[in-house]
Amino acid sequence: MTALLIILAAIALLFVGYVGYGSWLAKQWGIDPKKKTPAFEKADGVDYVAAKPAVLMGHHFSSIAGAGPINGPIQAAVFGWVPVFLWCIVGGIFFGGLQDFGSLFASIRHDGKSVGEIIKDSMGKTAKKLFIIFALLVLILVIASFVNVVASTFLTVAPTAEQLAQGMKAQFGFVLNPTGNQTTAMISFLFIVLAVVYGVLTNRFGVKTLPATIAGIVAIVGIIVLGLNVGLAMGRTTWIVLIGLYIAVASLIPVWIMLQPRDYLSSFLLYGMMAIALVGIVLSAFTGASRGVVFNLPAFTGWEQKIGTMFPALFITVACGACSGFHSLIASGTSSKQLDSESHAKAIGYGSMLIESALGVISLIAVGVISKEFITKNDAGLFVFNGSPATAFGSGIAFMFGNKDTHIYNSIKALLTLAVSVFALTSLDSATRLSRFMFSELFLTENEETWKDAKNPVRKALANPLLGTAFMVIVGCILGGLSLSQIWSLFGSANQLLAGIALMAVAAWLGQVGKNNKMFFIPTVFMLSATLTQLVLTVIKQCKLLAKNEFTVKDPAWGHYFQLFFAAAMAILAVVLVVEGVRTFAKQSKEKYVSTERKAVNQ
Repeated sequence: MTALLIILAAIALLFVGYVGYGSWLAKQWGIDPKKKTPAFEKADGVDYVAAKPAVLMGHHFSSIAGAGPINGPIQAAVFGWVPVFLWCIVGGIFFGGLQDFGSLFASIRHDGKSVGEIIKDSMGKTAKKLFIIFALLVLILVIASFVNVVASTFLTVAPTAEQLAQGMKAQFGFVLNPTGNQTTAMISFLFIVLAVVYGVLTNRFGVKTLPATIAGIVAIVGIIVLGLNVGLAMGRTTWIVLIGLYIAVASLIPVWIMLQPRDYLSSFLLYGMMAIALVGIVLSAFTGASRGVVFNLPAFTGWEQKIGTMFPALFITVACGACSGFHSLIASGTSSKQLDSESHAKAIGYGSMLIESALGVISLIAVGVISKEFITKNDAGLFVFNGSPATAFGSGIAFMFGNKDTHIYNSIKALLTLAVSVFALTSLDSATRLSRFMFSELFLTENEETWKDAKNPVRKALANPLLGTAFMVIVGCILGGLSLSQIWSLFGSANQLLAGIALMAVAAWLGQVGKNNKMFFIPTVFMLSATLTQLVLTVIKQCKLLAKNEFTVKDPAWGHYFQLFFAAAMAILAVVLVVEGVRTFAKQSKEKYVSTERKAVNQ
C-alpha cells in the first residue's frame, strides 16, 4: 500500500470516528452548552481563565502531543506498519479519544478539578489520595524525562581533547553560525518572550485574536530565521538549572501570561509541520517512484522484536499516538479550567486526540520511507530501531521533497527536526503546573478549596504551591540530570497505566450519576492488563539483572534498584485502585438491580 492511501484511509476513518462516535458520546453524557463552565464560575485570573476555543485548542493539543506521537509510532514500527496503523486508528477513536473527552467532561462537572476529585466522588477519599500519589509519581517521571530530553536537545557538544589541544574553546552565550542544538535553544528562548508579549497584548491591551495571531505567525517565522543564524550555547548543568527555573515560574504565574499564548503559538508549528508532511506524501505519490521514494516498511515483521512481544510492548510504545494517561491529567488539570463552553469539549477533548493519531500515522509513513536506514536486524534476527525518532521523522518527510544533500531536503529536515524538539518544552511546563495542583490537593480536606483555607498549619504549609512546585521541580531535575535510561522505560509503563486508571475513574463517576459508561469497560480492562503485564515483566527482568550483579559505571546497580522499586510501587498502587474500582462497579450494579426490581414491583 502506498503512503498516500495509508494517510487517506487514516483521515477518513478518524473523521468518521469524530463525527459518529464522538457525537454519540456527547449525546450519551449530556453535554450542555448552556451550563456555565468552571472558567466562569471559579474565575480567578490565574488558573481559571476562559480561553477562546482556538487558543485552548492550541494549548491542549501542544501539551498532549509534545514529541509523543512521533517518537512512539516510529519506535513501534519494528512490528510493521499494519499493527501500528491499526492501533493508532482504533486506539485513537475508542481508547485515547474516549479517555481525553471523558476526563475533560468529568472535570468540568467537578469544578475543573483533577481525576483525583472524580475518583473521590465515586470511589472514596482513600482512593483519591492513592490516585494523586500515583499521578505525582508519574509526573515526576514526566518532568525527569523531558528535562533530560530538552537539556540534551539544547546542549552544546563540548570540544574533544584533540580540538581543545588545537585551541578550540567551548562556546557559551549567543553564537553565530549555530549548530542544530544551539538553534533549537535560541528559538525556544525567543518563543517564551514572544508568548509573554502575545499574552499581554491580547489580555491587557485588548488586541483581537485574529490580528494578534497573524502578527504571532509572522514573528514565529522571524525567530526561526534569527535562530538559524544566531544560536544560544550553554553546558548541560546550566541548561538543567535554567529549565528548572523556567518551569517553576511558568507553573506559578497566571495562565494568560505564559501557558495559553505559548502553547497556542507553538501549535502553529505543529500544524505547519503536519501540513508540510501531508504535502510531501501527496508529492511523493506522483514523483516518488522516479526518485526512488518508496514506502518499504513491511506490513508485519513478527510477534516478537527487540523491544518485546507485541502484547504488551506495542501498546506501551505507541502511547500518545493512540492513548496516553498524561492526556487525562492535561484535560482535567489545565484545559478544564479554561474551557469557555461545554459545546467545545468534543472538539478540544476528542478532536485533539484524533489529530494526534493522524500525526502518529504520518510519523509511521515518515519512517517507512527511510526504514532501511533506521530499522535493522540484530544478531538474534529481531528488528531494532536505531537513531533518533525526530531525525527519522525529519529525514523521511524531507526525502519526499527532494533527494538527500539537496537544499530543499536539508532545509525541510532541519525545520521538522527543530519543530519536534521545541514541543518537548510545552509538555514539560504543563506537567509542572499539573503537579502543583495535585500536590496541593493531596493535603487539602473536602471543605478546603486552596492552601489558604487549610486550618492545620502543617497541611497549610505542605499545600502551599511554592513548596509543591519546588519539590517536584528539584526531584524531577535531579533525576533528569542523571540521564537514567531506566526513566524512559518506566515512564512508558506508568503513563499507560495511568490511562487505564483514568478510564476506570470516569466510568465509575458516570455510573454513579446514572449515565451510560459501558463504552469504558473494554478499554479499561485492556489498558490495565497491558500495562500491569509490562510492569510485572519489568520487575522480573530487574530481579534477574540484580541477581547477576554485573554492573558498570555507565550502568550502575542503583539504577536497576530504582527501576525495580518504582515499578513495584506503581503496580501495587494500581492494583489497590483497581480493587476499589471493582468494588465500586459491583456496588453500582447491585444498586441498579435493586432499583429495577423495585420499579417492577411498583408497576
